[in-house]
Amino acid sequence: MPVPTSASTRNVRSTRGKGVGLGLALLSAVAFGGSGVAAKPLIEAGLDPLHVVWLRVAGAAVVMLPLAVRHRALLRSHPALLAGFGLFAVAGVQAFYFAAISRIPVGVALLVEYLAPALVLGWVRFVQRRPVTRAAAVGVVLAVGGLACVVEVWSGLGFDVVGLLLALGAACCQVGYFVLSDQGSDHGDRAPDPLGVIAYGLLVGAAVLTVVARPWSMDWSVLAGSARMDGTPVAASVLLAWIVLVATVAAYGTGVLSVRRLSPQVAGVVACLEAVIATMLAWVLLGEHLSAPQIIGGAVVLAGAFIAQSSAPAKSPDRPVASGGAERELSTRGTSI
Repeated sequence: MPVPTSASTRNVRSTRGKGVGLGLALLSAVAFGGSGVAAKPLIEAGLDPLHVVWLRVAGAAVVMLPLAVRHRALLRSHPALLAGFGLFAVAGVQAFYFAAISRIPVGVALLVEYLAPALVLGWVRFVQRRPVTRAAAVGVVLAVGGLACVVEVWSGLGFDVVGLLLALGAACCQVGYFVLSDQGSDHGDRAPDPLGVIAYGLLVGAAVLTVVARPWSMDWSVLAGSARMDGTPVAASVLLAWIVLVATVAAYGTGVLSVRRLSPQVAGVVACLEAVIATMLAWVLLGEHLSAPQIIGGAVVLAGAFIAQSSAPAKSPDRPVASGGAERELSTRGTSI
């Protein structure tokens, strides 16, 4: 029986690590995908979207508080990462998204938000200055064209423009989520603990949202009653528990861990499934039916995002790619722009 070499052992571990990463990314997509269908009934029951966001983030921050205490050294070693994660990946994404679903269907809001994987490609090309393939550019064009179908631009943008802009804001903040989740992933044992980053991100997000949402003005009596999910009464406390424990704590935990094992680009591809899952759940549980052009447009958005991200380099190079470096990389990668 041949003795495995160290190289083959590393390959096996790498394959297993990617498999675990893909599994975590899928779990994260399912968990995040269930947030909208649980939050919308609470909003329709009388809670302001920002109050629902505050309840979600503040509740998750309390759950994760013991981990924040355990990893308090992160406050000294990575203060900018914690602040950015809390501001963009937590407060920004959730506030924009929940405000969007108060004006437009859950499925449409998520389909617009999931232009984010294509925007990550823009980050790779113009910020990290790495070449991207023509197929990736085609993917971006498809995503934008699909978005035009989702919002039915031929009707003169009769769609809620404010809701659309809020969903686009969520997409921009989600770029920060993928990029910041990957910070330090190449530092080995010196990488910031992902659960610690999530814990402090939730605390920062809760602090920011407390100022913005002003929870002291919230109608707390809504939480003691029930909300209607497509006509069926459901206890508001059950919906809130789902949003906090599953759609926030579990979703962020599995999501950040998956990005660490994969890359922002690959994790972004799998995360596109969140839009599909949320749209299906909204259809079944909330009775939100999309038109045929919107369904086709949503499929095109996801296909474009998938093509864009699967065609992008998975990891950043050690240094920015200059013109000469780009030419050398083109010779090994194929046609790029």
